[in-house]
Amino acid sequence: MEHPKKRPHLSFPVKASMCIMGTGQLLQKQWVKGLLYLACFAAYIIYLAVMGVEDMIGFFTLGTVKGDEWLGIEGDDSIMMLLRGLLAFVITIFFIGIHKSNINDVRESDRKIKAGVALPGFKRACEIFFDKKFYIAALAVPVLGVMIFNILPIVFMILIAFTNYGGDIVPPELVDWIGFDNFKKILALSEIKDTFFKILGWNIAWAVISTLVNYFGGLGLALLLNKKCVRKKAFWRAFPILAYAVPGFITLLGFKFMFSYGGPINYYITLHGGSAIGFLDIDAGMKAKIIGVLVNAWISVPTSMLLATGILSNINHDLYDAASIDGASKWKQFIKITLPFVVFSTTPTLITSFVNNFNNFGIFYFLRGGLYNKGYFLASDTDLLINWLYNLSIDNNYYGIGAAISLIIFLITSTFSMITYVRSNAYKKEDTYR
Repeated sequence: MEHPKKRPHLSFPVKASMCIMGTGQLLQKQWVKGLLYLACFAAYIIYLAVMGVEDMIGFFTLGTVKGDEWLGIEGDDSIMMLLRGLLAFVITIFFIGIHKSNINDVRESDRKIKAGVALPGFKRACEIFFDKKFYIAALAVPVLGVMIFNILPIVFMILIAFTNYGGDIVPPELVDWIGFDNFKKILALSEIKDTFFKILGWNIAWAVISTLVNYFGGLGLALLLNKKCVRKKAFWRAFPILAYAVPGFITLLGFKFMFSYGGPINYYITLHGGSAIGFLDIDAGMKAKIIGVLVNAWISVPTSMLLATGILSNINHDLYDAASIDGASKWKQFIKITLPFVVFSTTPTLITSFVNNFNNFGIFYFLRGGLYNKGYFLASDTDLLINWLYNLSIDNNYYGIGAAISLIIFLITSTFSMITYVRSNAYKKEDTYR
């Protein structure tokens, strides 16, 4: 009969550190380390007493006192309370991590004492830490930066999606938690629902078409300039690179002028007796979508060309010689040798390109920004979800619905990226082209 495992005996310093951080180190005569841990513990307790507990409570209530300028009542700012409450929970998680490291440190020191090993001084302990765990010190600042400038805003936006913030409900009005009501509005209210599914369908089609056009356009240029018969390759490569070097918004504004009623294209059309064409006006329809795809290609194809050029230089040309001897045509060599190698090497980049195109805010914002089509709720027929999100939240104060849409965008792009990468040969056959 097996006896149940006994829990390890906890020494008094370990128990003391579990209650008050740093006391274990002080009992073990590690004065500097103990005082530092104790200072962290004291700072957190003071923070909780001064504002931490209040901020955590405010996170759940989002305020109880409505402001009134006439009566001189300042009131609660629900959004600031949400942000401060979120920050309070982050600080608490950070404190728990420090507290855990404090307990582990005391237990490790306790083990050394029992084994008769002398504990190193604070300076020596720091040297050992930076020697064995330098990666922690090196990554601490970048990780903290990502937490503050990337993760916190994302979590904040996700939380906004579950509130009624927006429209007439903005501070000094009190904001409330409403659960999944914003998502229900997107799928239930006919005007918003119809717009959402129209834009979603176009958004997916745009991302797929643009990604393929940019990818194969760049690959085609790279293959063309890689041919032995092409002379002065550096000269010809310079033109796409110059197009890429010009800032994107300048290029977009330039194309907007070119396709406008007073632009050079309509000028020559009318000069030869034709009528001016509204390439980008409110009734442009498919014309505006095609122009958007081509303009995006003009901006993005040079990047794909440079990437493909570098990859093509690494292909083993003996494969082509062997294929030629076997009678394989140029098309067959491209399908069986070139394309699999390039796709294998660029799968992560291809996924990134799809996500960037899915969230490509600038193309239609600069070409057709500000247009609202009939049958769309605060959107045009070329707007992507990211453009609609901007129209809803920034221009019309529908922050809650906008945040819900941003969460849907995140779920779509992250799910697609994960599934595509896991199912690709770049993941399943990692050693194929090594």
